[in-house]
Amino acid sequence: MENKTSFLKTDDNRVINEKYIIWVKKFRECLTVCTKSTGCNVQNKDTHTICKLNNLDSYNKLNDHFQ
Repeated sequence: MENKTSFLKTDDNRVINEKYIIWVKKFRECLTVCTKSTGCNVQNKDTHTICKLNNLDSYNKLNDHFQ
């Protein structure tokens, strides 16, 4: 069995490994993604943002979990 690594592109042109996502929060047509093992604080802006308008493929991939 092949072990495939899957990546997502964020709005600030970073690439994150799906394997390291801790949590995802949906807000309208954007997703806030935490990849820090110690957790993230949205107010401190230590999260990643993936919006439908900017990164449709990455957004759809994560948004499927909210359907």
